[in-house]
Amino acid sequence: MTVNIPKVTHTTQAIKVKKQSAVVTFFSNLLRSWTGMVGFLIMILLLFISIFGQWIVPYDPLLADFSKKLLPPMTDGHLLGTDQLGRDIFSRIILGARVSVIIGLTTVLIAGTFGTIVGIISGYFRGWVDVILMRIVDVQLSFPFILLVLVINAIIGSGLRNIIISLAIGGWVIFARVIRSEVLALREKEFITACVATGVSRTGILFKHILPNLFTPIIILSSLQIGTYIIAEASVSFLGFGVQPPEPAWGNMLNEGKDYIFSSWWLITFPGIAIMITALGVNLFGDWLRDTLDPELKGE
Repeated sequence: MTVNIPKVTHTTQAIKVKKQSAVVTFFSNLLRSWTGMVGFLIMILLLFISIFGQWIVPYDPLLADFSKKLLPPMTDGHLLGTDQLGRDIFSRIILGARVSVIIGLTTVLIAGTFGTIVGIISGYFRGWVDVILMRIVDVQLSFPFILLVLVINAIIGSGLRNIIISLAIGGWVIFARVIRSEVLALREKEFITACVATGVSRTGILFKHILPNLFTPIIILSSLQIGTYIIAEASVSFLGFGVQPPEPAWGNMLNEGKDYIFSSWWLITFPGIAIMITALGVNLFGDWLRDTLDPELKGE
């Protein structure tokens, strides 16, 4: 007993040191890249606003005040002005960030999970299973993404839940295709061949050897797809099939303000800037993450 305790202690300490070293390395690499740091800060700010936005908004984003409608920015205490119903634009943009974060993260979680499962099954078992699944993927990829989402929303209806469902249905194929290619490459590795030769079960190979090696491509692809889903939601909401008024969402804010584009430019300018900054931040951080975690890009 006394001999084994120090070994366990040293092993535990080594694991903690290794984890701390990985975190330090991650942030030190992040600090050396201004694009990655800018993207990371934008994402942190977006998460902060989406969590605490309801407590920091200066006005009720749903409260209409017709005596103050279409006020320009910096007028009567309204930082970004008011809309056609007298609602504060700044407050609605802050609350709209929560909608974008919920849609982006939830869609990535659903589409990524389902697409990863399909990609693993297709890439590992191959044969007729691979043929059927990949033909389904090919057929869906032949349809434009936004058009497919619009058709699905027209069938199941609009709203926050339904836009998430439609985006997930339209987006899982990207995960399936990428993960399948990763699994096909992993199947040819020597350590997988050794596992098969030593009699390791298929379940053991999948969960102990293949799945852990998929975490990096899944994280990279997920970070890049979040921005795609946020822009797609804004596009669908702009066309009237997504999040519906009076729920503050950047897409329907653009839709409501398009009729005032020449007389009240701030109605569409500031929601458009919010979408642009969010998509830019997510893509900058995703690109940095891909360059950092992908061993082929690092030359390893």
